[in-house]
Formats: sequence, C-alpha cells, structure tokens
Amino acid sequence: MDPLPAPVLPAGVRARIVRGINGLDIHLLEAGHETPGRPAVLLLHGFPELAYSWRKVLPALAAAGYHAIAPDQRGYGRTTGWDADYDGDLTGFRFMNLLRDAIGVLFASGHRTAEAVVGHDFGASVAAYAALVRPDIFKRLVLMSAPFGGPPSVPFGAPPAKGPDIHAALAALPRPRKHYQWYYSTRPANENMWHAKQDVHDFLRAYYHHKSADWKGNKPFELAGWTAEELAKMPTYYIMDAADGMAETVAKEMPSAAEIAANKWLPDSELKVYSDEYRRTGFQGGLNWYRVRTTGRTNGELEVFTGRTIDVPATFISGKSDWGIHQVPGAIERMRKTACTRMKEIHLIEGAGHWVQQEQPDAVNRLLLNFLKTS
Repeated sequence: MDPLPAPVLPAGVRARIVRGINGLDIHLLEAGHETPGRPAVLLLHGFPELAYSWRKVLPALAAAGYHAIAPDQRGYGRTTGWDADYDGDLTGFRFMNLLRDAIGVLFASGHRTAEAVVGHDFGASVAAYAALVRPDIFKRLVLMSAPFGGPPSVPFGAPPAKGPDIHAALAALPRPRKHYQWYYSTRPANENMWHAKQDVHDFLRAYYHHKSADWKGNKPFELAGWTAEELAKMPTYYIMDAADGMAETVAKEMPSAAEIAANKWLPDSELKVYSDEYRRTGFQGGLNWYRVRTTGRTNGELEVFTGRTIDVPATFISGKSDWGIHQVPGAIERMRKTACTRMKEIHLIEGAGHWVQQEQPDAVNRLLLNFLKTS
C-alpha cells in the first residue's frame, strides 16, 4: 500500500508508511517533520474518518513549531495488518491495544513524549486513556466532540441492579427506534454502508452533512437521562428508525446540488479522498471499535483504572451544533467535575457540528495553540 499522493495534501504535509508497529504497517500524515527536535502533537481521528481529517490542523501546528503526527488508526485507510472479517478476532481493537498503536507511532516518529494528544470522536477515547494511563508520555489532553466520563467502575460487592432494557424500550416506542452504536455492531452494518444504493461517496456526503452545522435540525440540548423517551429526542443518525440502516437514514437528509456546491469545508474533491478509501476498505475496521464498546468484553482490563483521574492539563472543543456532547447524558459533567482534574475550559464553537476541526479549523487551531502555550 502506497501513502496518499502528495497532490491531495496541503503544502508542508507529507504521507508515509511506518512499518512494524504493533503488528501494523501504519499510514500517517505529518507536518513540521523537516526540523529535528520539535515537540510532538499526536492527532487521533474518529469514525468514519481518516488521518486526512486533520489536514487543516497539521499545517497550523507545524507553523507554531510542533511536529504534528496523524495516523490512520487501526481499521482505517491505508494502515494495514488488521482483520476486516466480522468473525475475526476483536481483541486487537480493544482500547489498550489502540493506545499501544498510538505509542508505537509516537516512538517510531522519534519522540518519547508528546506535548499533547488530541482525539476527535472515537479517537477521543484513545486520547483520554493515553493521558490517564501514561501521563509521563502524554503531557496534555485535548478532547474534541466526545466527552470522557472516566473509566468503568469495578462493581464491588453485590452486582448492580439491572436497569430496564434500553433497546427493548426504544423498539417499543410509538415510532420504533434503535441506537446507532448497537446497529454498528451488527453484521449487516458494513454491507449497508459499503454497498449503499447511493454509492459510498453520496453516503458519506449525506452522513457528514447530517452531523454538521449545515443541517439546521442540529440544535442540541442536555437530555434528562438514559431513557428511550429522552434518547429518541436526538436526530436519527444517533437514534435510528428501527427499519432503516444508516445508508437509508442519511439518504433522507442528502443535501441538494446547490448545497454541495456551496460547501467550503468539505468540497467534493476532498470528500473524494474519503470515499476512495472507504470504497476500497469498507467500514468494518471502524465498526469493530463500536463492537468492542457495545459488547463490553474488554471492560475488565479498563476496570483496573477505576477511580483514576486524568491529571494532566486538559481542554474540550466541540461544535455548538454537535449532539455528540449530549449523547451520553451526564458525560460532560462527569468529565468536567470528576474525570479530568485539570480541565481548563469547554469550548463550543459557533458554526460547527460534529466535524469541528474541518468545519471551523481557524477557531479550532486558535484554541488548540492557545491551550498548548498557556497550560
């Protein structure tokens, strides 16, 4: 597998393959690599994204004197060595192993520490565990679009009482619904998106649009609790109609040709980088991250960190139109009050939805650099 070709990358950003990292050959993008001795910033993307999602952040970090490094994470893009079989071994996708991948990338890039680890969406989970488990390596933490409420607790004493089945409750609503993370964990999910009737390119166009500030229905608010009635207040990209796959869900919100032509933050030429990659790989690698979470099969190894807090300086950046900060009721408060003891500020950026570093890169870069300089 060759690296991304230079013509699709911003000036000063290069792509390369780093071989033999925790069983993977990892494709990464970097900027500021020309000057040795620069401090590192590691950037971790989410779903359905790529290292390319940091294309507007990498040059700004390099201009400020950092070596910025963004890998295609396990299961994504041009990184190879992972198993795309639904029936394959999921253990490679557990969070401690994803963290091992990230440390391997950092070390292979010539660094033993990073000034910050920055995670967006599902990448925020890996970044949070990086700062929780190895604060000696990762000196600062930036979470984007996905709050971290802390590691799972050890159920000391009597097993906790079982609550109502949220999935049965969603299915029993007058308008039957289902939770997207559990849908993503099903066997048909990859086929539904990879071979969508509208093709991968149009699927991704509608998906990115639906979760952005361009979709005017994104007016998030705090939910009262983890109940079917409350969760059903979220848009269908989170709480889906029971009969639909994700391809059908977002097809209903496909932007018009005029809206696509007017899109400055993700023009079709840039979207094509994503669609070309996902057309080749499918989505199963990224979906395996959800399967690890929804099955809970690796919670045991995370419970060893029960009660441990993130004590490095931290900040949170999200779009003001992003439902992601509310999809787990109470998570943002747990992050601020208990999980992160040095959470500096929570920034909600106007004019951005879930893809904050792509929709409003100037604001994100300004906040990110200010945090790095002052924390």
